[in-house]
Amino acid sequence: MTVTVPEGREQGALRARVDQVLHHFAAEEAGQLTAIDSSLGPVAAAVETAVADGKRLRAAFCYWGWRAAGQPDSDALVRAAASMELVHAAAIVHDDLIDDSPLRHGRPTAHLALREAVRDHPEPTQAARSLAMLAGDLLMSMAGQLFVTSGLPAAYLGRARPLWASLARELIAGECLEILHTGSAAPDTAISLKVVRYKTAKYTVEQPLLIGALLGGAGERLRAGCSAYGLPLGEAFQLRDDLLGLFGDPALTGKDGSDDVRGHRPTALLAETWRLAGEEDRARLRTLLAAGTGTGKDTDAADAVRNVMRRLRAPDRIEAMITARVEEALRALDELDLPGPAATALTGLAHSAAVRRS
Repeated sequence: MTVTVPEGREQGALRARVDQVLHHFAAEEAGQLTAIDSSLGPVAAAVETAVADGKRLRAAFCYWGWRAAGQPDSDALVRAAASMELVHAAAIVHDDLIDDSPLRHGRPTAHLALREAVRDHPEPTQAARSLAMLAGDLLMSMAGQLFVTSGLPAAYLGRARPLWASLARELIAGECLEILHTGSAAPDTAISLKVVRYKTAKYTVEQPLLIGALLGGAGERLRAGCSAYGLPLGEAFQLRDDLLGLFGDPALTGKDGSDDVRGHRPTALLAETWRLAGEEDRARLRTLLAAGTGTGKDTDAADAVRNVMRRLRAPDRIEAMITARVEEALRALDELDLPGPAATALTGLAHSAAVRRS
């Protein structure tokens, strides 16, 4: 089967529809929150901000899973697909809180933005973090609410409901694994890839795609194909994110380029650097990672770590891993007899998810 990469117009139109659903739904929730008490305004604003931006990839994969099952375009399905973005928004608020990240989309993260609301609190930093945690919890609740009120028949929703439990469980497992292995004295690529798989890969591509396909009544072969395509592509997406985290342009990524070094996170990029390093470079890395942990020397340490990585060609190893996973995903897609629009869109998404600058 030969397909072409889709024009951005169709994907752009889908993204606009998802944006409209999310912005309207978040505004309604914000209004209901502030109706309880006007002092909840900053929390309501944090909820709206959390859904203001995004590539909407998770919604797109859900939508095209539905279309891959032979279903027509549906506004109700777009609403259900948009719920995937609320899961992502919740995960981002919590992830930024766990990692103490200062920036997201070029703006202060929720736990920093909320400090103004609690400036008179006896412990303003902790209070702001608590508010951010609760905002993230609310976003996850909103995801389930939007899904079940999407307008799809209850029988359709019932097909996908069991996967929701797996999605939440595996996302939390990935976050926990990252915390448990952060600061490891000997970074390990296999462990890092497991974190990649469960923290990001599954809920970014595989599970939204499967949920869409299940909603559409997909059979066993299509479900297997969704996983064979989605899992390696999700891993490629996160591996690209790891590269952009250290080597991307912060003006485009909207993130602090020293985050991963400051947090001593168990990325595959760091693990591959460690694997390639000799004893002298490993000693150097230990010193740099310690220097970048809460000492105010984050930028200098990150620059030095980048230099070690470049010299050992670790970024090239990650690029090769990304390429291999995208090719694996496309082979799996090629083996499925999908409707033309779905095949075209999923081919384009495979390229855009792994080859990007932000």
